[in-house]
Amino acid sequence: MDTSTATSVWDELIGTQPDPDLWVVLATLVAALAIVVPHSLWRVSRNAITIAHEGGHGLIALLTGRQLTGIRLHSDTSGLTVSRGKPHGIGMILTAAAGYTAPPLLGLGGAALLAADRITLLLWLATILLIAMLVMIRNAYGALTVVVTGSTFVMVSWLAGPQVQAAFAYAAVWFLLAGGVRPAFELQAKRVRGGAGDSDADQLSRLTHVPAGLWLFLFHAVSLCSLIGGGRWLLEV
Repeated sequence: MDTSTATSVWDELIGTQPDPDLWVVLATLVAALAIVVPHSLWRVSRNAITIAHEGGHGLIALLTGRQLTGIRLHSDTSGLTVSRGKPHGIGMILTAAAGYTAPPLLGLGGAALLAADRITLLLWLATILLIAMLVMIRNAYGALTVVVTGSTFVMVSWLAGPQVQAAFAYAAVWFLLAGGVRPAFELQAKRVRGGAGDSDADQLSRLTHVPAGLWLFLFHAVSLCSLIGGGRWLLEV
């Protein structure tokens, strides 16, 4: 890559791109809801939320000084992130709390970038995060899921035109915002039926002696506030 090409790529990365038309923003919202609300489609699309969920655990584990040993993603859309370090303390608490809050917060951050017309930057940052996560994946299904997701971002970033990139970016962010809400309600339903005894909320309860229901309330608050705040940003085109 010569200097002029590198400069052009850099300028595009840090530069701004035009907002899509309002109908595109609304259409991508409808598309995101169409794969989040129906149970049959959610069983498949939830894999992407699991990537963000487990990625959140892994990222916070590293940021708090824990040793991240591996991430597994399973075909039933569950996942497991393993890290080493003290089994208690603020690092472990933040790591456990990062899972359910990661997808909506990533969606909120994505909405902020789109509100600032940084479509290309959003796509590249997502690609970088997926590549970094791939290094820590420890099972074949997880690797396949991350590779397919990352490849989609790469192809859109390099091959698609500005309008397609904008539509894809808005659809991805809407999906994180809307899809980030549903897992907390699913966890709540499981706990009502007496299941999910080793959920993130229950682990946090054992770590902090704060009732699991309050941690579940936090998950709800983060996801719903992110959806409302991020949605307002996305609709201000």
